[in-house]
Amino acid sequence: MKTFGLNLIAIFLVAATFGCGGSGADTAASNTPKPKSMLADEPDPMQNKGVGPITSVELGASIDKDLAEKGSVIYAKMCTACHKPTEKFIGPAQKGVLDRRSPEWVMNMILNPEQMVKEDPIAKKLLMEFNGSPMANQNLTQEEARAVLEYFRTL
Repeated sequence: MKTFGLNLIAIFLVAATFGCGGSGADTAASNTPKPKSMLADEPDPMQNKGVGPITSVELGASIDKDLAEKGSVIYAKMCTACHKPTEKFIGPAQKGVLDRRSPEWVMNMILNPEQMVKEDPIAKKLLMEFNGSPMANQNLTQEEARAVLEYFRTL
């Protein structure tokens, strides 16, 4: 009877050791919260830089108020036909976009929407979510797109 009990304990310990997930090397990644809209197997949208000319964006610790004001003017002129800052409209709301997407992705979407909806999985998903309404290319310069991005930081 003692042998049976010891064998049972040994089997339990082996099962517990192997059943708990291995080395733990990926524990930090699996504990990182992903946006609610993501599926478990989707890549992290904050690591996705999109498709286009922007590969790196440095955001200052504080908002550049002059740049944000320029961005606000550009946004009012070029974007409000399809976007509202705080609610879904023809396109998504921009409030909190930098909590959902990388700054590079946002700028590439502004500058390169045609290629983004063809090649970027997030842009493709957004295209379908917004009834196949593609974002119009407003032909902004990189400096103008950066100003709009800074404006988004104020929302």
